Formats: sequence, structure tokens, C-alpha cells
Amino acid sequence: MIYRVEVSPLEPGHDPRGEALVAEIGALGIPGVLSVAVTDLFFLEGELSPEAVERITQQLLVDPVIQRAQWMPLGQEQGVPGAVEVVMLPGVTDNVASSLLKVSGMMGFGELQRAASGQRYTVRGELDRGTLHRVAREVLANEVIHTFSVDAPVSPPLLGQEAEATGVEVVSITDADDAGLEAISQERRLALNLQEMQAIRDYYRTEAREPTDLELEMLAQTWSEHCVHKTFRATISYSEEGDEGGAQTIRSLLKTYIKGATEEADRPWVHSAFVDNAGIVAFDHEYDLAFKLETHNHPSALEPFGGANTGIGGVVRDVMGVSARPIANTDVLCFGPQDLPHEALDQGVRHPRSIAQGVVAGIEDYGNKMGIPTVAGAMVYDPGYTANPLVYCGCVGILPTGAHPTEPRPGDLVVSMGGRTGRDGLRGATFSSMEMTHETGQVAGTAVQIGNPITEKQTLDALLVCRDEGLYTAVTDCGAGGFSSAVGEMGAVLGAEVHLERAPLKYPGLSPWEIWLSEAQERMVLAVPPDKWPRVQEICAHEEVEVTALGTFTGDGVITVKHHGEIVGRLQADFLMNGIPPREMIARWDAPAHGAPDIPDDLDLSATLLRLLGQPDTRSKEEVIRRYDHEVQGGTVARPLVGTNNRGPGDGAVMVPLETLRRDGANLDGPRRGFALGVGINPAYSAIDPYRMAWAAVDEAVRNAVCLGADPEQLCLLDNFCWGNPAKPDRLAGLVRACRGAYEAAVAHRAPYVSGKDSLNNEFSGPDGGKVAIPGTLLVSSLGIVPDVRRVVGADLKAAGDVLYIVGETLGELGGSALCRSLGQVGDGAPEPCPESPAACRAIFDILDAGLASACHDCSEGGLLLAAAEMAFAGGLGLHLELERVPRSDGLGLAALCFGESLGRFLLTVPAQNAAQVEAKLAGVTAARVGRVIDEATLQVVGLDGASVVDMPVGDLEQAWRG
Repeated sequence: MIYRVEVSPLEPGHDPRGEALVAEIGALGIPGVLSVAVTDLFFLEGELSPEAVERITQQLLVDPVIQRAQWMPLGQEQGVPGAVEVVMLPGVTDNVASSLLKVSGMMGFGELQRAASGQRYTVRGELDRGTLHRVAREVLANEVIHTFSVDAPVSPPLLGQEAEATGVEVVSITDADDAGLEAISQERRLALNLQEMQAIRDYYRTEAREPTDLELEMLAQTWSEHCVHKTFRATISYSEEGDEGGAQTIRSLLKTYIKGATEEADRPWVHSAFVDNAGIVAFDHEYDLAFKLETHNHPSALEPFGGANTGIGGVVRDVMGVSARPIANTDVLCFGPQDLPHEALDQGVRHPRSIAQGVVAGIEDYGNKMGIPTVAGAMVYDPGYTANPLVYCGCVGILPTGAHPTEPRPGDLVVSMGGRTGRDGLRGATFSSMEMTHETGQVAGTAVQIGNPITEKQTLDALLVCRDEGLYTAVTDCGAGGFSSAVGEMGAVLGAEVHLERAPLKYPGLSPWEIWLSEAQERMVLAVPPDKWPRVQEICAHEEVEVTALGTFTGDGVITVKHHGEIVGRLQADFLMNGIPPREMIARWDAPAHGAPDIPDDLDLSATLLRLLGQPDTRSKEEVIRRYDHEVQGGTVARPLVGTNNRGPGDGAVMVPLETLRRDGANLDGPRRGFALGVGINPAYSAIDPYRMAWAAVDEAVRNAVCLGADPEQLCLLDNFCWGNPAKPDRLAGLVRACRGAYEAAVAHRAPYVSGKDSLNNEFSGPDGGKVAIPGTLLVSSLGIVPDVRRVVGADLKAAGDVLYIVGETLGELGGSALCRSLGQVGDGAPEPCPESPAACRAIFDILDAGLASACHDCSEGGLLLAAAEMAFAGGLGLHLELERVPRSDGLGLAALCFGESLGRFLLTVPAQNAAQVEAKLAGVTAARVGRVIDEATLQVVGLDGASVVDMPVGDLEQAWRG
């Protein structure tokens, strides 16, 4: 028997969810909607009496103070005119239903066997049926994961409707010609090229048999761009226009540039780089920090909430996969224009505003529910991100030094801990390695995952106890490729035998390859010695976490997969991990010529400053920041927003781990060690020269952390490249130049990369066949040790009479600047590399570490005037700035001086009594005293001729910035 329960607000006129939906619909330019009433739907299946349904409804589903409920047997409900009913598609994870089943069992309602949840949205207003369907598709439902019904009751997707499992399929490949191999790759969405398919065919010819579908899928995931980084490991022939010496051969972007920078930096405090789920560096004599960033771009384009939600969940598991406790999250988001007209969207593309709202909600949901503070990030807008948003998710964790074992042994059990396996994320790794098209949502819906942060928190708690008791010999997260990748990587030397029928499933009907390849969330894989297995089971039972021994690490070098005793997959681990043929690629760089920026001679500096403060890239992100909990765990020292009202922009975040607070006690008189997080990103420079873009990203990330008191001698980096199709020589050439810039800047700063991730093929093919690539984008994240967090000063002005210094030289560099973008231009002249920046960073650190400064802010996007304005309204004080004193190149115009984005620059305020000491520490770098902090809350800027060029109330600046 199936019952339907409807739960609605007690007072229909007070519906915050409905009011938010009306605002969202209006923001998308959909007219006529006056109100939306939200009713929660629950579908209950089992041997349920009416009395049991009543008890479940009243005790579990309704809050009688604010809600009312009615229920009826399925089939007796009535349709509501103007109502849209939405439920999950069969097989999509329904966390609400899962929680309901779990709690009902605990409360004695064992007769409830299955459940599903949904919503009814009753839309009122002056809108026709076509508009109502548009509201349903663009706002109320996402057909990648939902089904909906208009004016009629929706049919519930109860789990019993799952299809029966299919058996193992044998794929004929050994006799296939080249065209046949390419057809197999395309039909199965393997994302493998001809050479890779030929290598697979040759392997099976040697084996004298055909592959199973599970083996082909396993190879495709393991060899995907997402997992093995084929482009970054390829041999590349790179040439530029006018080359006389011939093309340059680059053996590997990863080894030559990224790992090369780490080797040259040669920092002994780097404990692990590029060999595990996350980089590991020393925090102090007792603890290490783990640091990792991932991207979840393609899934977020299809299902923004789920894509971003599981992006956070995935990177948190990366940190768990090095035996660390997650203590801080970061997020950097790139979206299309939020005011884009609906008619400008290609078929199959969600509106950028809808994508942004879903992504932010997904990040909020996962981080907040897991109790991990989201403390640093950025948001960037560009038309190139309309169909391909970028969602960078980062995490920092802490672990005792030496607490992460990495060597499984023959006889160890292959143990799965955490969530159950379903059809979530099938072929996710290959999906993320392909271009998007207007049909992607229809053919790749199973690549989207739905997360459950509560399950991950329980798994984390169990894992940390197992770590502290030394119960495993290796651990990894179960992410891209699912069990296939996790067991394959852990068994790359030993081999393993796995029995798929032992895996706990969300529902029946999964085929062997689906169980093996599923990217269902919240799962970890451990190598557990048999004598430790009972204790692992005991810990997981206490934490209410499912744990299963799937098989054994064998020592025979073969990955053997069985299902009910039948071998459904058997691959030599060496071929799986090392058999992929290396790629040979061609890159050709032809420098674009944009021409000099066309800046009006009579540019109104005050009006321009106000306009820049209000631009999407540079305006306040408070409405997003406030949705994230950045205080949970109690270790946040410097927050995303700073100043007298906590509304000004900070340069990043500073954290103190709880482990060290407990160890060191509550004594606040002595030094308190912490770490700073910063980010650097400016894809607008990429259209001019990706080399300069990368240099700028590294330099900004370093300066962000240094402004917060990080020691540049104990600072590491992460690189995250997002690019278009690398098979196109021009796209690949840009990537080569970006890697070179990232290398040279890191070497200059002696800042090692400890981990990274690339996301390629971020292009969209529309119905007309036209392709749109994202701007080549490099995010660089920094983590630096702050010796004493008591010295952190923030970017906000503190006291009238403080002296203002600028460190670094301002050059005529407006190409790709916020000023150019506000005028609809690109322009040549992206910022040049700054050889003096490392010395400036060391000088700034010495000043901050000595407690001599009152405020510090990096000078980057928007230039000098924007940085000065931010410091002023953050502190609620005025600033007097004399442009004539600013170190600058000869003949620099006023616009370039005020808004140029030259690298290596800081603004610093210092109590007058400390000025002599500060100037002594700045003696070796370009720096000048350029003004002072004043009582009057105005920004006063004096031009090169001594005349006032800006005189504006700080309140006006803040209003422009906050919107």
C-alpha cells in the first residue's frame, strides 16, 4: 500500500520558500508570477495501517506549530490547477526519504518499507501554460534529476520501480578495425582516442579473449583525462610565430613545469606532493596540514546544486584520504553574466543566475552540515562561463605527523566504509573529460551525483578513530571511477580480488559494471589487516556507518572482480595503471593583437571608481559569504569580511587548528601559530597572454597570504587549470604558456606546488555546431604558515594619523584590467612579471611579524584607487593619498596610475611612531610614503599637479561596493 502525505504551512500567506522562488523567477525575467505556495510531499510504502500513517505523519513529517498535514491512499489525491509537482527520477539519491526510513525504523515503524519525497508548487499570477512549464523547467525542477507534472498529481519514483540488473556483456574488440574501435569508444562514451583503443585491442589479443563491459569501463575511467591527466603528461611540440630555431619539445607539462617548480623550491617542510589525494606540508613539530582543490564543472552545469554539493564532498574526502581531519573549505566560482537575456541562451543551457544560485546553495549545504568553515574564495563573471561554469572546491585538513599509512600488504582486506552504492555518477570521469553539448543533459544525466553530508560526517568520525588506533595500512577516497579507481590505485602493485555482491546497494538492479564504476558519494576504501577487522566493524557500528569487506589485496598483480562467484573483470594492474600510450600533441602560439586600450583623456576618476566598485567581479560578495558558516570549529582568526562592521573585503583567511589550541591550552600571551589561505585568479589576462595571466595568479595568491601574516619562506601553492579543448593547437599553446608562467612565478617566490588538478575540454557545442570555450583559467591557491596570529592586522584602516605606504612600482598596464572590462575592452598590456615581488613579500612579512603595521592590503584587481577605497570603508575612516609620491614608470597617465594592475604591490598603514623602523625594513625594495589616515570619512586623492582629483565620502564608496 502506498500513501501520499501533503505538508503545507499553517498560514498560507507566510511562506519564505515561496517568496524566495518568486524573487528567483522574477530575476530570470519570467513575467506574471505573483506568488508560489510550497507543499512538501511524502510517499510511504509498506504494510501500513491508517493509524501507522497518522503516527508517522504527526511524529516525523509535520511541525504542528507552523505546519498542517493531510494524507490519503495513492490514487485518491486531486490535481491542483496551476500546481507543479516535482519528484526525483528513479535511481536518484533521495536523502530526505533515506532519513525518513532510518528514523522511522529507530522509532518502531518497521512496517514502512520504502519512501520518496517531493514538492508541490502552486503558482499564482497572470501566466499562460507555456510560461508555467518554463517556470517548472528553469526554476522548480531540473530534468536531469527530476520529473514533474503540471496540474496533475505526480507519480512517485519509489525504489521498487528499479529495473532488473543486466548480466555481464562481452564486447567484441579484437577483430575491430580503426573505424570500429572509434565507434565503440563513441557509443559507450569511453572518451578514448584511436591509439588508446588500439592499445586495449592489442592487450586483449595477447590475452586471447574479448573484454567484458566492466573491463572496458574500468579502463576508460582509469585512462580518462580527468584521472590520468593525459595532456599534462603528453609530449608537446610547441612553436610560436616567428620561431627560427624550430619547435620546442616539452616532455611533460606536469614534470617540466609544475613538479619542476616544486623540485627547484626544495622545501624540506613539504612532506608529500603529487603522490596522494592531497598535498601534505608541516604545520609544526607535531602536526601536518593537507591541502587540495578540485573542480566540479560539468556536473554543476547540468545540476548546479548537486554538482557543487558533491564537489565539496569530494574534496573533503580527498583530505580524509590522507588521514586528515578537514578544518577549512574554500570556493572559487566562475559564472556567466547574471543579467543575460533568456533569448541569448543556447538550447540545453541553464541560465547563469540559476546556475549560480544552485551552486552557492550546494556549497552551503555540504560545508555547513559537515561543520567545516568555508573561509576563502572568489567569484568571477564572464560570458565564456555561461554554458561551462567553473566550480573550484578546496579543503584543508590537519593530521598528526606520520599518521598517514600508504602501503597495503598482501592479505589485507579491501574495505568499503560509508555510503551505499547506486547509479550516481556513472561514467563521471569520462563525462568530465568530454566537451559539453546542447544534448549533454539528455545523455549524461547519470553522471550527476547527489551528496549526503551527514553520512560523510559520520564516516569521517569513524575514520579518524581508525586512524588513531592504527587499524588500516592505506586509505583513499572513492571518487571518480568509484571502486574501480580506488581499488585499482591501491592495488596497483599488489593486485586485488573483489566480490561485488558484498557491496551495500541503495536499491536492487545494478549491473556489475555499474556497482564497480558508480561514483556514489560518501565512500572510502581502506586496506585493513584481518586481525584489525573486528575493531573496525565495532567503531563503524558505534558511529552508525556501514562498513563491508569487499575482498582482499592479493599480491598477484591482478585486479580480479567477481559477482556471485563469476569473474566479471580481470586486468593486469600494470596494464591498467601504466598501459596507456603517451600522447603526442602540437601547440601553436600566435600572439593576439588587441591594440592599446582606448581610455578617454577626460576620464572622471570619481565616477569610474564608483562604477568599478559596483562591477560584478569587484563588488561585495557578502550575500554569498553570509550563507557560509566561517566560524564553526572556532579556529577562524581572519575572516572573509573585515573592519568595524565586518563588511569590508579581506585578503583571505587565517585559521588556528583546534588540535593545537587544545594542546597549547588557553594561554593567549604567547605566540599562537596559524595558517593563512589566499587565492589568485584573473582569467581576463588570458585573452592577452596566458603566461602573464599565470604569473599574476601566483603573485596575487602569494601576496594575499603575506598580507595576512604568512611567512613567504613557509608558503605552498596549488594549481588548478581549467581550459578548452587541448587537441586544438591554439588552446594547447595557451595552456603551455600558462604552465610556463606558473613555473617561473613559483620559482621566483620559491613556493612549491604540493597538489593540483586540471579540468580540460571546457567547451560547449551548440545546436548550430558552433563551439564556445571558456577563458583559459588558472586558479592558484596559497597556504602559508603564520608564526603568530596575534600579529594579523587585516585590510581595514585603524586610526587617524597612521602613515600610508605603497610597496612596489606602478607601470602602464591596463590590458585585461577591471577598468578596461568596464569599458567593454580587452587591450594589450597585461601586467608583466615582477622580479621584485618576492623581496617585497619578505619585507612585508618582516614588518607584520614585528608588529609594526596597523593594516595591509594587496593591490590587484581595480588597481590603487580600488584598494585604497576598500581599506577606507572597511575601517570607516578617511584616507589622504598623494599620487605624485607613488613610484611609477615615466610618463604614466592618470588612469593607468589609479587603475593599473601591476604586480607585486601592497598598501600598508603604520602608526607614525613606527615609521622609521618600517622604512628601514623597506630600504631594499621600491616603496614610498604616499599619504595618511584621516578622521574625516572621505577618500581624498591629490593628482600629479597637486589638485584634488577625488574627494568622496567613504559611505558613498561602501554603498557602491555593497550595492
